[in-house]
Amino acid sequence: MVRTLLTIFLALLLAACSGGAPRDTVVVIPPGASIAKAGEILEKAGATSASGFRNRARLFGSDAPIKPGEYEVKKGMGAGAILRMMQEGRTVQRFVTVPEGMPSIMVWERLMAEPRLTGTVAVPAEGSVLPDTYAFTTGESRATVVARMQAAMTKTFDALWAKRSPRTAAKDRNEAITLASIVEKETGVAAERRTVAGVYTNRLAIGMRLQADPTIIYPITKGKPLGRRILRSEIQAVNGYNTYSMAGLPKGPIANPGKASIAAVLDPEPNEYLYFVAKGDGGHIFARTLSEHNANVQKWYELRRDRGEM
Repeated sequence: MVRTLLTIFLALLLAACSGGAPRDTVVVIPPGASIAKAGEILEKAGATSASGFRNRARLFGSDAPIKPGEYEVKKGMGAGAILRMMQEGRTVQRFVTVPEGMPSIMVWERLMAEPRLTGTVAVPAEGSVLPDTYAFTTGESRATVVARMQAAMTKTFDALWAKRSPRTAAKDRNEAITLASIVEKETGVAAERRTVAGVYTNRLAIGMRLQADPTIIYPITKGKPLGRRILRSEIQAVNGYNTYSMAGLPKGPIANPGKASIAAVLDPEPNEYLYFVAKGDGGHIFARTLSEHNANVQKWYELRRDRGEM
């Protein structure tokens, strides 16, 4: 009975001495921080008193440790609620986005520019990262985030590979991701992906060169925009990537393709197209023969001249 009354008295005393947070604030709890250290951080931020937080944890908290990360303390939140939030790891979620077709050098630059991440990391292998939006917490390492991106690519690829069509030209993961990266860079129209994949599948089947402009640019910039017209010497360059100077696929991916482009090359559209030309709106006009293609190119040049673009 005495112990029960003492507990009630202490609870009332603690409640009187440690009111709720006076305003919204954000705190970062580092890895390995103790309850006492967390209390100091909270007090410095003006969220609650260090002694009130520590006493609340000692008298009424569970044995669960607090988890590191960034936490948002809402106005009016008491020490008990803050403690539970930290023990449950309800951290603030930050996000980093990798767009479809982003080369790995630019993924690396984006991660290195994020001040909330820690540590250094090498440029990921080209084609190893799945384009998507990824959540992270302040203080998390860049290496951990990259590993999550690469695990997502492996999981996605394995699921798509298991359902691949007999029509696919890809014999393994490297070939599939490589071809998908070319498809990704060649069309910005979702409905065209399987059609473009079908064109390249047809070309590979007859030993015809792919002649994809992005494969010329990749060895020069590692996938970043070239910012100028391609030079004749670059079209003729032999380097393992340039599909104007070699038959077959490049030796590796030229970007990180998205799920839809990977699916497209693993189940390409069954068509007879061998050629396509951009029509200025992100889409393309497709042709079965060289004469049809040349006519399409001529029409496009005439349209550009009428617009004053040439």
